Amino acid sequence: MGRPWEVAKAFEKSAPVSALVPASKIGHPQQGAVWLDVNGERRQSGDLAQMIWKLPEIIAELSKLFTLAPGDVIMTGTPAGVGPVKRGDTVACGVDGVGELTLTVV
Repeated sequence: MGRPWEVAKAFEKSAPVSALVPASKIGHPQQGAVWLDVNGERRQSGDLAQMIWKLPEIIAELSKLFTLAPGDVIMTGTPAGVGPVKRGDTVACGVDGVGELTLTVV
């Protein structure tokens, strides 16, 4: 069907992350806004409370399959509004109470 998900999402520098915040500092948040803006326009908006599985459940399930260590990043789905970005776009995103990140697409 022409959906090259792996190639479209897994390329050099395709997954920037903010500074890591240890769970020992913030716990396992159950709620908090999740958002993404492109060039100042809100494209995605949701809340951790909307996730199908809660964070401890995700960690427990993944721990059955992988050895998880401090600093590991677990990537889940995102709120509705996924779409393309292009070179030069400024992307700002965050999870309330966890962290924020701003970058320019190169």
